[in-house]
Formats: sequence, structure tokens, C-alpha cells
Amino acid sequence: MTGDGSPAETRDGSYVRMKKPAKNNSRSLAANSVSATPTVLHIDDDPNDSELFQAAARRARACFSIHNVCDGDQAVAYLSGLGIYSNRSLYPVPALVLLDLKMPRATGFDVLKWIRQQPESARLPVVVLSGSELKDDIQQAYAVGADSYLVKPLGFNALVDLVKTIERLWVSRAGGHSMPRTAAQSRRGWDAARPWLASPDGPAARASSSW
Repeated sequence: MTGDGSPAETRDGSYVRMKKPAKNNSRSLAANSVSATPTVLHIDDDPNDSELFQAAARRARACFSIHNVCDGDQAVAYLSGLGIYSNRSLYPVPALVLLDLKMPRATGFDVLKWIRQQPESARLPVVVLSGSELKDDIQQAYAVGADSYLVKPLGFNALVDLVKTIERLWVSRAGGHSMPRTAAQSRRGWDAARPWLASPDGPAARASSSW
């Protein structure tokens, strides 16, 4: 992995580009409600993928808890503290959102747009974790405010390694939530991913790949 945000590994390495979050001391999304143990909100409509991610987190001995929701409506309710999610002892404010893109009704793009439009969650780190390697999806994710775009790895061991990377670069440093991406930052993120997309190991032959 490179320090300048350029693509570090291709499909076998499980991610397109990992941009290190900038340190920020601003407060957001009721930061005083975040529990002592960091919480990751995993938004994915596939229960198998959710269970596999939890298993990888256990194998990695990750020091964060995971809450799963399966669609955009539940994600909005969780982040807004509505209904059962008003109990922040059981459903803490997340330190990080992992977001799938291909979901019914509200897509991951819709959820990401909503997050960035809310003053309370505009600074919340959001990392897309998707099976899609389509360059249009990657470009659009950065354009609407993703902090990083990760491709779901093919093997369990690779997923365990990815969990460790997520914890090190995002969860452990999430005491200050990241600022929403500017248009210039989104363009830089997209430009950094383009060499990988054009490489022989790029997504052309594997656009439909998943775990």
C-alpha cells in the first residue's frame, strides 16, 4: 500500500485504492454518543456477505463491534436514531460505515448521498465495500462522497487481511470523523484509481465477481 493514495494492490489484494483518512478533530453525528468500543455499521443486503465479514472480523480479532442493516431504509433509521435505533446503548453511533452499492430500492449511492447531505453525518467516514469493479461505479462513489472504495476479496484469508487494514486505517483513527470530500478530492481519488482500472488485472473480465 502506498502512502499517496495510489492503487496498492489489485483484485487479489482485495482493494482498488485505500486513501488514508486525514486527521480531523471536528465533532459530528453526536460524537459524544459513540461507545468506548468502536462500532462499524455494515450496510449490505446479502446476509451471507454480512456473516462472512463478521467471521473474518472474529478471525482478525478486530477490536470493534459490527452492526448490520440490510437496506437503505434501515441504514437511515440507524444513523438517525429512529425507532429501535434510538437506544444508543444497543445501537451506538458508528465510527465507520461500510457500504455495499447494489441493494434493492435505495442503492448504496442513494444512502451515501443522504449521509453527506445530513449535517450530523456529513463528516462520518464511509468506505464502499462492493463486489463491483466497474469504473463507472467507482467514479460515482467518489463523486458522491465515498472516502475509499474497496472491492470484496475472493478468499476468506484476503477478507481477514482486509478487516485488519480497515481497522488500522479507519476504525483506530476514527476519533475525529473525516471531513466530507470536496469535488477536487473526489477527482483525485478517481484519478488515483484509473491506472489500476486500465491495467491487465483491472475489472474488465471480472465485473460480476463477488465473494
